[in-house]
Amino acid sequence: MARHFAIVPAAGSGSRFGAPTPKQYLPLLGLPLIHHTLAALCACPAIERVWVVLAPDDEIWGHRDWSDLGPKLETLRCGGVSRAESVANGLRAAAFAAASDDWILVHDAARPCLTPALVEELVEQLADDPVGGLLAVPVADTLKRADAEGRAAATEPRDGLWQAQTPQMFRFGLLKQALAASGEVTDEAGAIEALGHRPKLVRGEGSNLKVTYPADLAIAEGILRGRR
Repeated sequence: MARHFAIVPAAGSGSRFGAPTPKQYLPLLGLPLIHHTLAALCACPAIERVWVVLAPDDEIWGHRDWSDLGPKLETLRCGGVSRAESVANGLRAAAFAAASDDWILVHDAARPCLTPALVEELVEQLADDPVGGLLAVPVADTLKRADAEGRAAATEPRDGLWQAQTPQMFRFGLLKQALAASGEVTDEAGAIEALGHRPKLVRGEGSNLKVTYPADLAIAEGILRGRR
């Protein structure tokens, strides 16, 4: 049977967040934000290993004891200048353990509200899928296209539009091929699409938000407090 591994690219600086510390290390309920992210993945029985891809010069990670997350967690200090490069480097480093048909789940370090139940749903839905897929939610808000002056120029139909989330789950061999062929992409599904495949959309939850701006951190805190 195919095995499941997770890769969490965490080499970014979080420049859009505007904090002096990379956002993955910002405090969230007394723990680094990324701790919540990794805990959800490590808690999934289907996942054998969780590789967190760090920048080679990351000095913050070593200031904390991460052993409470269990033996699944392993660090790879091969992060690149972009998400795509970090994931590609992580895949190369993972080649010692992952076979071509094994599943790789790539998850954003800044999505701390992921639940093990969502991961298990993704794994179940894609178990026999020939391509793989990703968590996503249908777009609910009205979409406006802006002109050069920052004014609404058109209202775009939202029928059939989904907002991509993570994890995104694809076979090791296919994902490695797709990233090598496409260069810079904003997510793994985009690289798979560039090869002519159609990833399956597995309905996620709005609570699986990505922390991008300071207000998002407060929302994530509220979500996690509510679960407690």
